[in-house]
Amino acid sequence: MKNENTSGIKEIARRANVSIGTVDRVINNRVGVSKKTKEKILEIIAELDYQPNIMARMLASKRVIRIAALIPAVSSETGYWNAPLNGINTAAAEIKNFGVSVVHYFFDQNSKGTFVEQANAVLTEAYDGVLLAPMFENEAIDFLARCREKKIPFVLINSDLENESRVAYIGPDLFQSGYLAAHLTKYLIGKKQRVLIVNISREIDLHHHLLKKEEGFRAYLHKEQSDIAIEKVDIKKTDYKSLQKILKSSLLTNRPDLVFVTNSRVSSVARFLKEHHIKGIKLIGYDFLEENISYLKDGVIDFLICQKPQEQGYKGLMTIYQFLLGSLPGNDTEYMPIDIITKENYSYYKN
Repeated sequence: MKNENTSGIKEIARRANVSIGTVDRVINNRVGVSKKTKEKILEIIAELDYQPNIMARMLASKRVIRIAALIPAVSSETGYWNAPLNGINTAAAEIKNFGVSVVHYFFDQNSKGTFVEQANAVLTEAYDGVLLAPMFENEAIDFLARCREKKIPFVLINSDLENESRVAYIGPDLFQSGYLAAHLTKYLIGKKQRVLIVNISREIDLHHHLLKKEEGFRAYLHKEQSDIAIEKVDIKKTDYKSLQKILKSSLLTNRPDLVFVTNSRVSSVARFLKEHHIKGIKLIGYDFLEENISYLKDGVIDFLICQKPQEQGYKGLMTIYQFLLGSLPGNDTEYMPIDIITKENYSYYKN
């Protein structure tokens, strides 16, 4: 069987009437080719939609690539970050034999201090690229500025940073996912009913990524000129005992007809409703996690919004790897699909 990569180069060389070595120099951006010849070869490459075999190029160059993955640790409060980690590990296993080393750095998603600590640790080592989940906006922007100083390219997953030039962002459109949640709300409750938005995170500030979902939620209802009343509560004490107290007070004060939880910790709210035998409150939250699915099956959670976290991790690592090989231009955005999961379709879904 012919090697598709080699046969492709031969066809380009034949059409350009040059040697295979000349084509290879152009593909790998090496000197020794005239401007006119280079332009002719690039034109043929574009015409044939030729994609060089990046694995073959890696083996030929014998280059070792080191990538740091800086993401939240899996916690007892939510298993969400298992999925991106699985995706990263799957990608790392696929490219390991091509001289790629992936080193994990984990921070506590409830602690800015641990993020700063791990970010500093990344910068003490010589990495070729970084895969980052920018959980804390200001701290992440500072870290990325220092990456630029060291000429370290980076890919973002899970939440994007506006006005930050990066190789790529792979993850959800947070505003649109909140917008979708409000659209679902319109079908679940009627006019002049009440919604309670629940943000559960110890580190909520003016730039927190959860607030982008809230912004999208409010924008939809405003556009629809809805008379649904909206209240919200930010829960910064995230252990279940503290959360119970805050929820009890909020539900008594606001008496909502629907609760919208802006992250994967919707299971904590579902647990509270079930344990206290509270009926008649619709519940929307995020992520295809075992603890969430159990309440979805029981009908306590009405909808889960999911956005392929395992695929985010896999594509994120592959993207920074391909960029480092010179196969991608950079500054790209790939939004994950916004999937709506119900008790009727959950068994057919894959993260």
